[in-house]
Amino acid sequence: MREVLTELMEAWRSDEVVGVGTVVGTQRSAPRPPGAAMLVMADGSAVGSVSGGCVEGAVYELAETVVADGTPVLQRFGFSDEQAFAVGLTCGGIIDIFVEPVSAQTFPGLDRLADDVHEGRPVAIATVIEHPNPEWVGRRLVVRPDDLEGTLGLERADAAVADDARGLLAAGGSQVVTYGPEGERMDTGMRVFVSSFQPAARMIVFGAIDFAAAVARQGKLLGYDVTVCDARPVFATRARFPEADDVVVSWPHHYLQREIEADRIDRRTVICVLTHDPKFDVPVLDLALRLDGTHQPAFVGAMGSRKTHDERVERLREAGLTDEHLARLSSPIGLDLGGRTPEETAVSVAAEIVALRWGGTGERLTETKDRVHGSRPT
Repeated sequence: MREVLTELMEAWRSDEVVGVGTVVGTQRSAPRPPGAAMLVMADGSAVGSVSGGCVEGAVYELAETVVADGTPVLQRFGFSDEQAFAVGLTCGGIIDIFVEPVSAQTFPGLDRLADDVHEGRPVAIATVIEHPNPEWVGRRLVVRPDDLEGTLGLERADAAVADDARGLLAAGGSQVVTYGPEGERMDTGMRVFVSSFQPAARMIVFGAIDFAAAVARQGKLLGYDVTVCDARPVFATRARFPEADDVVVSWPHHYLQREIEADRIDRRTVICVLTHDPKFDVPVLDLALRLDGTHQPAFVGAMGSRKTHDERVERLREAGLTDEHLARLSSPIGLDLGGRTPEETAVSVAAEIVALRWGGTGERLTETKDRVHGSRPT
């Protein structure tokens, strides 16, 4: 919903009813992840996407019906040999879409939730998408780490769903959770979709060089909160890195240590060391590669030639890093795309980060047989 929240709030403030279709489940090669949303506005316009085009028309018509009668609907869309030319996902996937009417009357706390999302405060929406009692369908809880808003109708159900939603929120996950009709654990009957909103994951780029500017642009395209850090004030300027969310003048390892102590480095953080200078990159890599637990970054990469890499590894070993530590380092950074320019190199860096996040191989799709849209590794 994040990508359509601005338009949804404009309609909400105008007291309009919007048909909202949300992807709540996927199988095989579904093109959009759980949480992707499409709006059907009061003027008939559509905003957002739930399938990349495959079933948008059917969801549009369903949303119009839902707005007219006020009844939420859970609908499955998929492809089968028997329905090859029917409405479906011709890419071979299956998606479950929950369509509901949203307005100031049906979702009075949407403004506060939107503020949380825009301000980067963690929040989750838990919505009943299936229940033996139709009156439960569409009920929701807004769950925050230390706050709960709304009710599903029973305190027992609220407690169970809130507990699981906070777990998913901490992990940054969105998925369907199953309970008994009254919130019983290890039972079935009620299905709840939990959509969690976390602050954007961080990308920290060390080294204020031309390649860093290109990597920062790619980071923003991927949705990261990007920081560029360099000890040299003449290079680390806002004018040189307009796309970055923050530009910091500091020795890299000093800055990283402060961010660790402030609990701003987590398992979603991406660290790119592009300095090409041992006095900068060795101390920060020594620190980054030793991190573990909740502070261990998702990715630590360093730019350089094979010779630079070998010399860097030798210095890191002299600093006390083990083979286990060094196995966490992606160096030389990026996938082999054959690029030369900063922009082409940045694409290769972004490609490696995406491949690592989703378990991709980096091979050409035309030479592989697996499904195109994989699932995130667990």
